Amino acid sequence: MNKDELHKLIETEQPNICQLAAYKGGEEVYSDCWNGYTMNDCAHVMSVTKSVFALLIGIAIDKGQIKSVDDKVLDYFPEYKVKRGEKTIYDVTIKHLLTMRAPYKGKGDPWSKVCSSENWTYTSLDFLGGRQGLTDEFRYSSVCIHILTGILYKATGMITVDYANKFLFEPLGIPPHGVFIAKSAEEHKQFTIEKLPKKAVWFSDRQNLGTPGYGLCLSAGDMAKIGLMCLNKGEFGGQQIVSSKWIREMTEPRTVEGRHFRGMDYGYLWWIISRKKNIYAAIGNSGNVIYINPEKKTVVAVASYFKPTVFDRVDFIQREIEPRL
Repeated sequence: MNKDELHKLIETEQPNICQLAAYKGGEEVYSDCWNGYTMNDCAHVMSVTKSVFALLIGIAIDKGQIKSVDDKVLDYFPEYKVKRGEKTIYDVTIKHLLTMRAPYKGKGDPWSKVCSSENWTYTSLDFLGGRQGLTDEFRYSSVCIHILTGILYKATGMITVDYANKFLFEPLGIPPHGVFIAKSAEEHKQFTIEKLPKKAVWFSDRQNLGTPGYGLCLSAGDMAKIGLMCLNKGEFGGQQIVSSKWIREMTEPRTVEGRHFRGMDYGYLWWIISRKKNIYAAIGNSGNVIYINPEKKTVVAVASYFKPTVFDRVDFIQREIEPRL
């Protein structure tokens, strides 16, 4: 199948894909775009943001700005007033947040309460803990892990986007990003579901702290560079951007209970597709993916516009893209 035929296949079978970039053995072997996007445009990559944020935590640990993933969350917020009767929160660590094992009060993500508050970090802390204690239950969160961006700021004195620009994006040759703050709930919603190309921005709270659970806008080419760095154990262009130790720790598989996650395991905000082959991926809603296969030395990055319930993108990559590389 030639490039034109593959273009048509993707256009037909995966109509919300906007960009795709694929590498084999460190060389770009395929790139293309759809839906009026150019390869320089950005898309809101949804929960791929989580995996990128895990790299920022790793960089901060490498630099000694964060001591360890075993640090207690409250060590970074000595001014935070714990709610009366709450005890569990004192034992929650950064690792609990990175592995989605942190306990929260109530069911689901409290989007409206967090995102309408003046300080998203402190409001997220209000939901951390609970009477059941540390159950080590896998509980996927997009809004309450905002606590991580507060920790990064407390540890480094830099807002999320500045830290990412200096220590991750610039070394990778990714264009510098800016802060985007929604002025209303409607603007927040539009940012999330809008299908048009985005600028290089990171959705942020009122303190200019980028949301770690979603909100980063990247091109497929940008995503592929992040994937290549991970494939090369943290090295890119002759520079060690994040330690190989962190890449190894970040992608160590932990079993996810339940049937809602398609049998995948989880690392530090990265999904583990295959324990045996160490295939792992950053996966976001609407089929945004950074797919990394160390055995075949392949990286496939897909940027897509908003289309809910797209869950089969990794399957599509393994079935239609990877065999052709």
